[in-house]
Formats: sequence, structure tokens, C-alpha cells
Amino acid sequence: MPGTLRRRGPPCARISARPPESASGRFRRVSEPTPSRRPTAVDAVAEDHFDAVVAASPVEATYLGVPGHDTELDDLSPEGYAHHADLARTTLARLDAVEPVDAVDRVTVAAMRERLGLVLETHEAGYDRMELNVIASPLQSCRDVVDLMPTSTQEDWATIATRLRQVPRALDQYCRTLAESADRGLVTPRRQVTACVQQCEDLTAADGYFAGLLAGASADGEPLSPAVRSDLETAVREAADAYADTGRRLAATLLDRAPESDAAGRERYALASRLYLGATVDLEETYAWGQEELARITADMTATADRIVPGGSVADAIAHLDADPSYRLHGTEALREWMQGRADAVIADLAGVHFDVPDAVRTIECRIAPTQTGGIYYTGPSEDFSRPGRMWWSVPKGVTEFRTWSELTTVYHEGVPGHHLQVAQTVVRSELLNRWRRMMCWVSGHGEGWALYAERLMADLGYLDDPGTYLGMLDAQSLRAARVVIDIGVHCGFEAPAEVGGGAWTYDKAWAFLTAHSNESEGMLRFELDRYLGWPGQAPSYKIGERLWLQMRDEVRAREGDSFSLKDFHRRSLDLGSLGLDVLREAVLAG
Repeated sequence: MPGTLRRRGPPCARISARPPESASGRFRRVSEPTPSRRPTAVDAVAEDHFDAVVAASPVEATYLGVPGHDTELDDLSPEGYAHHADLARTTLARLDAVEPVDAVDRVTVAAMRERLGLVLETHEAGYDRMELNVIASPLQSCRDVVDLMPTSTQEDWATIATRLRQVPRALDQYCRTLAESADRGLVTPRRQVTACVQQCEDLTAADGYFAGLLAGASADGEPLSPAVRSDLETAVREAADAYADTGRRLAATLLDRAPESDAAGRERYALASRLYLGATVDLEETYAWGQEELARITADMTATADRIVPGGSVADAIAHLDADPSYRLHGTEALREWMQGRADAVIADLAGVHFDVPDAVRTIECRIAPTQTGGIYYTGPSEDFSRPGRMWWSVPKGVTEFRTWSELTTVYHEGVPGHHLQVAQTVVRSELLNRWRRMMCWVSGHGEGWALYAERLMADLGYLDDPGTYLGMLDAQSLRAARVVIDIGVHCGFEAPAEVGGGAWTYDKAWAFLTAHSNESEGMLRFELDRYLGWPGQAPSYKIGERLWLQMRDEVRAREGDSFSLKDFHRRSLDLGSLGLDVLREAVLAG
């Protein structure tokens, strides 16, 4: 979406430099909000910006659950991107003209300056308009947004048909934007172009997404009316034809100009790192830390494997767990029911004990995604919670058996105390935060860092005492730590680790390193590696964000001593909403 810094689906993903005016003591603690807090001039600026972005980005509106825009798609032309930059510029100027009246305002001003400043930096560098990758670019969002639209009534399907008829226009604009970007020398790497061309072919295949959408269309199990069915068939055909044409255009206009090298380069990577973390980190130090963290996790995995198969290796332990029928599920419905049951149980367990969980947040809906790309993700609730927070599992084609030992930690990551608690609790806080703070500001290092923090916390609380599920958590952590090393190393041109021969990184070295530190399937890992190479800075935000969350918690614990309450720390941190991690740290430590 032009001008936005959201990742797909958990909700999907941003990061940033230290904000202006970062003097200590700027914030006071806001752990005791006043329900009657009146909206301020700062809130008015934020609310106006929210409304302007939603009006300019119907896709963003649907992701946020804001009604009234579901028949439209974004303007993906160069002019559309320029409009979003103008919105950021106008809002920043308005912020300069208003005075914060309390700590909430001061955090809002710092967060908006940091986030919108990065919108402008990214736009001025031209990086927003070259965005094409396998997971989080307009090529995906034009289709992904349909997953969030209701399908219960004839009118719902008529709305979907109207939106699908906008796909040809939006993708044509997008291709024009990419071509103009290429004329300026900004083209995504060849590997991403090739993979995106393949995605277009897969979506439009006889057994692809569009065919499945049409085949499964019904209104609460009843056939669509002849008029709605005819309209939907036409719209699906037009959208599918547009995706097929886009694949051909990408191949014709970008492949020959796309660089062979996957590396973004140090300058672009540094901006991306700030964008996704909301903090400036020392990339050399973080690269070294990533290798140290990976070694720590590997040692823990070895020790845990010995608990499962005495004297055995990690591979032996995994084989043992995979053969154990108590850890296996058969079929996607069994998978969905297991996800739902685990998510509901942990909400019941943790509410009021380790976390404050508002009533509206105690509902999460688990679904099997209509796509088959692999991976699990979360989408937040609408503002009125008529659409609940949802955990989605995109099951690869042909996969019918699932390993619960390796996936329990993911339920905690996407649900409670992970993304669902984090995102939905913020949406609830209408008495404290404006809509931009509650719904639109999303920083990957904050969000994904919290979700990894939540996984580790669940182990600390005893929910992963079973050595099988604990090994599953460690295996997921190993993958995330390996991503820190690969992502920073490849894109910044750092020397590869000795275990893959040192020297310059290559795709083969990255593949060898990834497969040595993860036990996922080859298809999933190939997609993961393509994702890192085409989305610089995002993958490390998980582990780096977790590191910064842990450091912040330890600072608060050391300062407060015996009065420290983990539950209170969680509440006041999450009440701030998703922020750049530098802004978050200063706000949490204030007072």
C-alpha cells in the first residue's frame, strides 16, 4: 500500500531511527490512564491523518476493519505514492504547530515524527515504488485483502465482485510504477521478479486461488443468486486475467533489468533496519550477536534432544517426535480445531493472572487460509470487534499431516500472549489512545519482538515443559536467529561464518546455513530464504525486537527492585500501543 509501513497480515509489518527531541524525561509513565481523558489537539492531528490514510488506501481500511471502502483498491500509480508522501509531510507540519498536553500526547508526537519521517525518507529514496517481493508487496495485497472480507450474504459476494473488478486498474498502475522505478535504476533483484512471475501463474492456474474462490462461493451454504454468480464470474475472470497479464509484464519489463545480486547494500539496509525496528542498532555488533545467540540455542537444542532420546542427536529427537502419534494431527479441520482449543485454553489460563485480558479480547478465531503458500499469520480485529482477531494457517498444497510438538509455540506467538493480546488490547484502549496509535501504527520490531518474547515467557511459565514442545520452540528460535545472520550478512556484505566457508555470502552459502539451523521442509525454507532476500530488514526484527524487549524488561526490573510486577510491566507496555522501540523504551522507563 503506498505510503504505509504495514506488513501483511500480522498483521503482519516497520522500523526507525531515534526520534527527534529524544531528551530523557520527555515522557511520564501512563500506567494509570484516566478514562475521562479528553481528546487533544495532538489527537486531532493523529485522527485526521488516520482518516486521510484510510481514504487513500482502501486496502488499509479493510485490514483495519474500517467500513465504507471495501469496493475499492489503492491507487498504485506513482501519483498515488506521491499522495501518501504528501499526507505524511502535511501531518508532520501540523504536529509542529500543536503543543502536547500530557505524556500520551508526547508519545504520540514522538511516534508520528518517527514513523512519518521514515515514510518520507523511504519515498525520497524511491524504495517504496520499487517494492516487489514474494510476501509483502502490492502484488500480494491486492489479493490478500479479499481474505478479510465477509462472505456470509449475497451482498457480501457482490461487494467482493466489485472490488475484484478494480484489480486490472490497480495492477496496471503498479506495473507502471515499477517500470518508472526501473528507469531510475531501482529494480528488485531478479530472484524476486522470477518468483513473483511464478506466483501470478500459480494464482491463475486451473487449480489456483481464483478457481478455488469461485468454486467455493456460497452465502452461508446457499447457492449465489444467478445475478450475483454471473457478476462474480465476470469479476474473477477479469482479476485472474489481470494477474496473468501482470506476470507477463513483469517478465518482459523487469527481468532483463533486475540485478542478479540479492544484496540491498548497506545504505538501503540501514534505512530498512530503522524502518522495521523503530531503533538504530549497530549492524556489525548485531551480526556478531546473532551468531552468538544461534550458538546458545543450538546448545540448548542438543541438551533437550538428549532428554527425548538419551544419547541421541537433534535429528534423532525430531524423528522420534514425528513418529509419536500423540503429536500428530490428520487433516486441516483437525488442525484448525487444535489451534482453536489451545488458543482458547491459554486465554482462560492467563487472563487475570499474568495479563489483564479485556473481555472483548478473549475471543480469537482460528482459520485455515484460502492460499497454499505455507506459514501462519494473525490479522487484528475491527474497531468494534464485529470481526474478531484471527489466526490463519496457510497450508501448502498436498500437506495433510501436522506436528503439534513443533507448532504449539506458534499458537502462543500468534494468539495469547502474542499478537492477539498485543494488537487487540491496543484496539480496546479507546479511552486512552487515538485511532492512529491504536490501529494504524505498527512496528515490526515491537510486534514480532513481543511475539517472540511471548513464546519465551510461555516456556518460563511452564507451558513448554514437555521436552518435545520445548524443542519445537527452540527450533523456531533457531530459524529466527539464523535469519538475523543471513539477512544482515547478505544485504550488508559482511563475511559469511566459517561454518559455510567464510568469504562473501552466496545463495548456496545462505541455503547451507539456513538448512543447518532449521528443521522445516525444503519448500518452506526455500520460500523463507526468498522472503529474506526480497524484504531486507524485516526478518531480523523478530529476534532483535525480542532482544530489545528483554533488555527493557530487565532495566525496569532492576530499577523497581522488589516492587517490580511482571503483570504491571506487561500492561503498561502494551497500553502504549505498537511503537518504534526507541520511543517505547523511553516511554516505559519514564517516571
